[in-house]
Amino acid sequence: MVNFVAQIGRVVLAFLEEIGRLSLFTKNAMFAGMLPPFYLRQVFDQLVRIGYNSLPVVGLTAFFTGGVLALQIYIGGSRFNAESVVPSIVSLAITRELGPVLAGLMVAGRVAAAIAAELGTMRVTEQIDALTTLSTNPYRYLVMPRLMAAVITLPILVLIGDIIGVMGSYIVATTSLGFNSGAFIRNMVDFLEVRDVVSGLIKAGVFGFIIALMGCYHGFNSRGGAQGVGRATTNAVVSAAILILAANYALTNILFSE
Repeated sequence: MVNFVAQIGRVVLAFLEEIGRLSLFTKNAMFAGMLPPFYLRQVFDQLVRIGYNSLPVVGLTAFFTGGVLALQIYIGGSRFNAESVVPSIVSLAITRELGPVLAGLMVAGRVAAAIAAELGTMRVTEQIDALTTLSTNPYRYLVMPRLMAAVITLPILVLIGDIIGVMGSYIVATTSLGFNSGAFIRNMVDFLEVRDVVSGLIKAGVFGFIIALMGCYHGFNSRGGAQGVGRATTNAVVSAAILILAANYALTNILFSE
């Protein structure tokens, strides 16, 4: 019994220690980014890597999600003679939840892993130490540009994904389910509110910060050569995905707590 309690205590202490390290890392990155010099070239490069290069996977995910969502809602609604709710439910689900969450998870799988692998390799090959030796703050040069780029690009990706997802549902509904084109668009526009879209974009900004932070944190603190880089990459993706789902629940409670 004593050993069991001691094991629980060790797990709790390790968890709290990890939270403390992550908090200090976030503080150092944020404070470093507020002071000059500002590496705008690095920010632009990360905007392309994180945002533009992630557009195909986000677009394809949103398109097929919108299509299958329209099909499933139509099949379920037909049991209650409620097929007409397809446009409104699809638009609401995509803009509020599925758009930001799926885009965040897809970008986390691609970007968090890439950031962790890149910074982890720099850590084990002592390139980060070399930056410090050259009087270049690694938080300012490596971490902050990635955080800024992710926070900027994720809402843009989600907005584009929302449009593509709704377009996918529109194509499926009008070509396979017998919906009138004008009626579908009219029902969707009448039901959708600006608040629904804005809430998804707010979530996307938070998810972008989480993705970049997890990638930078695990890569920056990787140890143990190639195996350490592999562990950092895996941990970055897993922790980013879990935190995205947890943050989505918390933000939904905050944004829609009427």
